[in-house]
Amino acid sequence: MDFEAVFRRLYPTLFRYLQRLTGDADWAEDVAQESFVRLLRQRLPEAEARPWLFTVATNLVRDGVRKTTRRQRLLASAGPPASSIPGPEEERERRAEIAAVRAALEGLAPRDRQMLLMREEGFKYAEIARATGVAPGSVGTLVARALRRFAEAYRSQRASDVRTAAQDTAFSAKQG
Repeated sequence: MDFEAVFRRLYPTLFRYLQRLTGDADWAEDVAQESFVRLLRQRLPEAEARPWLFTVATNLVRDGVRKTTRRQRLLASAGPPASSIPGPEEERERRAEIAAVRAALEGLAPRDRQMLLMREEGFKYAEIARATGVAPGSVGTLVARALRRFAEAYRSQRASDVRTAAQDTAFSAKQG
């Protein structure tokens, strides 16, 4: 396998996938690099490199999330976090939109989330099937169901955000 050619061809899509999965460009870059380091140690045919890389990267992110969750529990027991300074209104809206999408994605089953993100990166159904361990003939149906679940979760999240904003506005008006 020509590792450099594989790296040049697959790194951009792996990085985008990981950035969408994690919401953090630095973390996505670290995971992508670690995935390629692990690929270098494997003796895989070039055709199997893409699904293998994405599977390894997804597993690395899962491991990282577990570690972060444990750290957050420890930090929460240490005291309240420092408050952040809100940015301009447009930035707040953009962050709210990103948060709604991320919350909707997080509300999905891990396999649904992985399939949607891999589909977004242009994976073929056969590649998605290999990476997720499902039958190739069922990928289309599973992706359609995952999209439907995502849309429902997103609508629910946005409706919840609108209710919260309306309650905050009403509370502020009573205080003023």
